This record gives sequence, C-alpha cells and structure tokens, in this order.
Amino acid sequence: MTTTTPTVCAIVVTYNRKDMLVRCLAALAAQERPVDMTVVVDNASTDGTADLVRAGHPEVELLALAENVGGAGGFAAGMAWAHARGYDWLWVMDDDTLPTPESLGALLAGAERAPGPAPVVLCSDVRWKDERLHPMNVPSPRWRDRGHLGEAAGHGLLAVRTATFVSLAVHRTAIDRYGLPHAHYFIWGDDIEFTARVLRHERGYLVPESKVYHWTPEPHSPAGLNSDRFYYHARNSLHVLRSRSFSPVERVDYGRYYLSSIKQFLKLNWRDRRRLGILLRGLRDGLRGPA
Repeated sequence: MTTTTPTVCAIVVTYNRKDMLVRCLAALAAQERPVDMTVVVDNASTDGTADLVRAGHPEVELLALAENVGGAGGFAAGMAWAHARGYDWLWVMDDDTLPTPESLGALLAGAERAPGPAPVVLCSDVRWKDERLHPMNVPSPRWRDRGHLGEAAGHGLLAVRTATFVSLAVHRTAIDRYGLPHAHYFIWGDDIEFTARVLRHERGYLVPESKVYHWTPEPHSPAGLNSDRFYYHARNSLHVLRSRSFSPVERVDYGRYYLSSIKQFLKLNWRDRRRLGILLRGLRDGLRGPA
C-alpha cells in the first residue's frame, strides 16, 4: 500500500472494559486527520465487548482472540494484522487511552518536520485526568546523544530512547527490520523492550502537540509495587536486561532502575510471604526462557 499520503491503522487492545473502549473509539472517530482503519484486539473479554464492537461499530475491524494473551500478545497480534495489510503507520494504544482531536495529525506533522533520517517511532504527550504527566508513560529521552537532542529540540521535538504503547505510532519499516513486540511478555516491559530494540538504531520522537489522556483510576507508576502483577515486572525486566535492546552502558542504567524497584517492593511487602514468593518466581523465570 504505497501512497503519497501515509496510511494509518489505529490498534486498540482491550479486555473487559467496554465502557472505556466506547470512549476510546469515539475519540478515534473524532480525529481531525482521520485514521484509515481501526482494529480492536479483544483479549477474550467476557463482558460482551466483541458483540458490542460487531453491533455498534461495523466500521471497526475486530480481532477476537480465543484466549487472553495480555497486552503484549494483543499488540503483537494487532500490529501483525496491520503490517500484513500494508498500512504505513501503526498507531497503538490501550482501551483507556483518549486521544484529543489533534493527536494523530500532530504525530504525522512531527514526522514531517523531523530532522535527518525519517523517524520510525512517534509518541504523544500522555497526561492523566488532572493534566499532570502520567508517570506510567513518560518516555526516556536520548540523554547520551546530546547533539541529537539539541537538533530535535530545534525542530520542536524530543528525541526518545524508549516509550510506551499508549499513543505510539510505529512505521511499518520498523517491523520489517526489527520484528514485532514479544508476545510472551504478557504485560509490562514489552513496549520498553520493543522501542529500545528499534531505537537503538533508528530515530524516534515525542511530539508535544500530540496530547492524549491515559484514563487510569490513579496516576500509578508501571512497576505495580502493591500488585501481584509485580511478577511480570520482575520477570520481564530480566528478559530486557538479557536482550540486545540496550547497549552495555544502558543495561547498567536499566539495571539500577530495576534494583531500585525491587528494593521498593521489598520495603512494602517484606512481611507478606505470598508476595515474596511472587518476586522469587519472577526472578527465577526471568533468568530462563527466551530473552
């Protein structure tokens, strides 16, 4: 699918949150620069999500998965679908993401004004309900390349090293060169590993004019220190550290962050034997299996 105007497929991964999904789809339909296709990846929801999409949104492509494969598996499935059909940009988000009407147009305008080689990753400015930056979705700037940072700033962009799957636009050439996100991550860390893998060699930017809201109940951090899901953080972060997505120096930086998060988890849960067991299983599983 080669045209002078890039084609965009919006990919929304959902699981048992049909009310939020309806709001997300309405926000996508209100884009000033329309999307060319929207695909909803339903992770085997049990709340009637699939029926709602079929009946109420015939313009939307539904990928109804047979089982819940997590956000990582859902994004991998949706991106594979859109890539196989030739879309130029794959715009991914969770079902609790609410783009503003200017979000997509601003992302594409950012790609047009980017300096040097064409970017393959673009991300939005992600806010919580009260307009503060959402702590889960703050991208990592390319601090170790100050020249590129300055050049990007001169074009009104922030050069990034990693970003999350909340309003992230990925060019199809990134999939051609570096593959899809790792589905086996299930949740957490899949977006960091994927963007680190791609942006170790390519260019990506945060476009400040592209603003979206991540409508979570609380503006929580990604590690989930008070959740049993910390297992996935403990496991997947070790997968990231064992991969080639980061340079050796960057692995040291990421390792420091990882150790700090474990320290915080232990401080909160050191009396909870069940939670300690979850941490130990995450560490064990992160040291084996695919990186």
